[in-house]
Amino acid sequence: MNTQPTRTQPTVRSCPFDPPAEYRTLREQEPVAPVTFPDGSAGWLVTRYDDVRTVLADPRFSAQRTILRPGAAETDPAPAQSPPPGLFIMMDAPEHTRFRRLLTGQFTVRRMRQLTPAVERIVTERLDAMAAAEGPVDLVQAFALPVPSLVICELLGVPYADREEFQRNSATIVRLDAGLEEVQQAQAAMRGYLYQLVLAKREKPADDILSELVRSGELTDEELAGVGVLLLIAGHETTANMIALSTMCLLNNPEQLAALRADPSLMDGTVEELLRYLTVVQFGVRRTALEDVELDGRRIGKGSIVVAALASGNRDAAHLADDPERLDVARPQSPHLAFGHGIHQCLGQQLARAEMKAALSALLDRFPTLRLAVPVEQVPMRDNMLVYGVHELPVTW
Repeated sequence: MNTQPTRTQPTVRSCPFDPPAEYRTLREQEPVAPVTFPDGSAGWLVTRYDDVRTVLADPRFSAQRTILRPGAAETDPAPAQSPPPGLFIMMDAPEHTRFRRLLTGQFTVRRMRQLTPAVERIVTERLDAMAAAEGPVDLVQAFALPVPSLVICELLGVPYADREEFQRNSATIVRLDAGLEEVQQAQAAMRGYLYQLVLAKREKPADDILSELVRSGELTDEELAGVGVLLLIAGHETTANMIALSTMCLLNNPEQLAALRADPSLMDGTVEELLRYLTVVQFGVRRTALEDVELDGRRIGKGSIVVAALASGNRDAAHLADDPERLDVARPQSPHLAFGHGIHQCLGQQLARAEMKAALSALLDRFPTLRLAVPVEQVPMRDNMLVYGVHELPVTW
């Protein structure tokens, strides 16, 4: 790179619901900006909606190093090295295509609709338990985390009784301040757990995704374990935090909550607006340039790291002219980047939508007087996590 970075990637929020304010300045003044990442490495930060889509769709940008970990040491494998077996989000075509083809059939809109009654049953059971406990309760532990955890366990064929172990290891993996050894131990524990589960599925298959992948005969046990780890983490971390953070956001915007309560038909659009507005993959998605690429007049050299800032792209006024910095549950739906873009767009997005809709609809209906039990300033935020959200959310009614 022939341009010397003069700034670091913005990471500090002034409001729990907004990305760092510096993103707006970057979009307006330097949408493709040379930066130094908090780990000391240099690269490029892309902040406009159209440019983010370009980076995520252009095969000249490799996904073999995908997730930015501000504050972590530069210990990931070089782009030329192979990613761990089954970790297809860190693969390019044609390797990525092989996994994606197998998994797309498992996450069809039709299958997600068939799963809706099970999701609604799980939501109702958790709300019953929450009501019996009486307030105040921690919405994360009582509702937001159990719902997607139960759903992904049912879908994959993972015993829910093992949830504490995989939730603990998952939380370690996405923590930015976790040491390298700690992360590696958590990754090894999850992979070992899923590997043993795959072996059990070979002996006694059931009606679940892991069993169907085993029956396909197209993946090795190591690849199946890697896929299982990825789906298990993605299947509960992101949705759990979206449910909790969305609830907090709506409670903090009483006029928007009132509009939604007055017209429940707005829920589908509200889910999309919350996904756009909150964008919990908070530090963006990392790519590596496979060759020299020109983007918005800037030359990005071969081998350069490029981070596509999803949260910034979703606040781009050039894409969403009607005040994108404002939450509007009645906003006409338009494309957003919360699930990424291109061949790596989130495989489970229809499941996430179904879970959010079922969870938020039932929660607001069951507890019409739901409110925060502490001032919003006292809610502990997941500032140090790859997936943004709240550590806990005390609520009462």
